[in-house]
Amino acid sequence: MSILIDKNTKLIVQGIGKAGWFHAKQSIDYGTQVVGGVSPGKGGTFMEEDKYKVPVFNTVKDAVEKTGANATVIFVPPPFAADAILEAAFAGVKLLVAITEGIPVNDMIAVKAELKRRAADCLLIGPNCPGVVTIGECRIGIQPGSIGKRGVIGVLSRSGTLTYEAVDQVTRVGLGATTCVGIGGDPIHGADFIEILKRFKDDPETKGIIMIGEIGGSEEEAAAEWIQKNLKKPVVSFIAGATAPEGRRMGHAGAIVSGGKGTAKAKMEALRKAGVSVVDNPSNLGQMMKKVLENR
Repeated sequence: MSILIDKNTKLIVQGIGKAGWFHAKQSIDYGTQVVGGVSPGKGGTFMEEDKYKVPVFNTVKDAVEKTGANATVIFVPPPFAADAILEAAFAGVKLLVAITEGIPVNDMIAVKAELKRRAADCLLIGPNCPGVVTIGECRIGIQPGSIGKRGVIGVLSRSGTLTYEAVDQVTRVGLGATTCVGIGGDPIHGADFIEILKRFKDDPETKGIIMIGEIGGSEEEAAAEWIQKNLKKPVVSFIAGATAPEGRRMGHAGAIVSGGKGTAKAKMEALRKAGVSVVDNPSNLGQMMKKVLENR
């Protein structure tokens, strides 16, 4: 069993330009069913290169009607990405993965309100995220597929690069991963920790979870409270940005400490109180996960 995506997922690529096509080919090589691309004005053409051939459509609606797509990955530039998200949602796509970085906050506020009002049954991952990989089955986004082997650990992260690090570590210690989800670090985004934790809870293949947070916001504290009340599976966590000065933006808009809230210390304390094994160095995630499972 897997969460969010599997070998039967049918994916379209919105903004199938240079970056979109590059990652579409990598996803095809991974085994993902990339059934189409969307690029207004280029409908009826194909993206072709060597063994790769993907039809292009003018709209998401056309792509869904012709291919049966149920997932999309969005590489559309920031000024137009919000409209791309809503176009996919209103066309009936159930999983939206927005890779685009730099979408204006006001645009995302409007997107979230519209999704809640008109497309509450779809799930948005991102924006400004690396995407989702179900190991050995399906890759959506920009995560490297070669670093992970199928196993028993679910990986959930606000950080892109630390997502890859965690997958590599659990693979190296012999545990492997089920699905890895990068939810993105922007202040206004789609799925949060709890939404993904619920899915890992219900997945019988996932025996443990690595959760990587960052300074800024309060989602880690909310997740800690939910874990304490609802989750019996072991969780190992790391919070990035412990040395960041207050008020300083660290890498992206979501990672900012302000007014004494969102500190690494507060997040780690909340997680430890909830029974989560918190490491101070991300290089210890895999070994700690192995130790926790062995002790159980």
